[in-house]
Amino acid sequence: MDIFQLLFNGLAVGSIIALAAIGLTLTLGILRISNFAHGDLMTLGGYLAFFFNSLGLNLWLAILIGALATVLLILISEFLIWQPMRERKASSTTLTVISIGLALFIRNSILLFWGGNNQRYNIPLMQAISLGNLKIEASRVLVIFLALAIVVALHFMLQKTKMGKAMRAVADNIDLAGVSGINVKAVILWTWLCTGIITAFSGSLYGLIVGALRPDMGWFLIMPIFAAVILGGIGNPYGAVAGGIIIGIAQEVSIIWLGSNYKLAVALVIMIVILLFRPQGLFKGA
Repeated sequence: MDIFQLLFNGLAVGSIIALAAIGLTLTLGILRISNFAHGDLMTLGGYLAFFFNSLGLNLWLAILIGALATVLLILISEFLIWQPMRERKASSTTLTVISIGLALFIRNSILLFWGGNNQRYNIPLMQAISLGNLKIEASRVLVIFLALAIVVALHFMLQKTKMGKAMRAVADNIDLAGVSGINVKAVILWTWLCTGIITAFSGSLYGLIVGALRPDMGWFLIMPIFAAVILGGIGNPYGAVAGGIIIGIAQEVSIIWLGSNYKLAVALVIMIVILLFRPQGLFKGA
């Protein structure tokens, strides 16, 4: 396959992984949760967008409403699960096991409501533009630019707003942030809000570029997402973006030598190498 086509495809997939990794690294850095339900929340966002789109809503409006519905469900899980666990001083191992259980619950709920068949958005097919051997699909270009816009918006929020500065303070030291007058509970809710919207958007956009939604797609993406977070530095959203792009491109380019069946193994190998030789990641994490 043409190397430029693989690079382009890798950039599009990497943009999705980068968005999802931002949500996960915020959860890890601020909430101290290794959330293995993150990939299934991506899937849920995509399926909710599909549901509203199937009712006749414009795709982008359906994606927005699906993201808000995902946030609502995440906030419910915060009050029913995560907040009580924090109050009980639950260990990180306990929180990880709970997140795996939540992932199974979400995935099986999707199977219950929508079945195991692939689902597709109700949108017209768009012809790819040919530039020599390179096929440029409008959906992939759109995903890349949307991901860039979301990253820019997140940067502005983290660097220029009072809440963004509070989030960075909580990520550095949650106890010190609390005694200095920062409303930690508000920061936690805002973190879930940001995480939910970005995660749901990434799941919806992934369904757009691959052409279909699958109940297990988030589960198979969780390894590349964790690899991107670790590669970029845990708790560092900018590192998560870089890590996501690197993982996405590495996975696609590896097809030349390994075939498509071993793409996930590439993310795993990168994660292992980083943990062995530079566990802090390429950039400074929280």
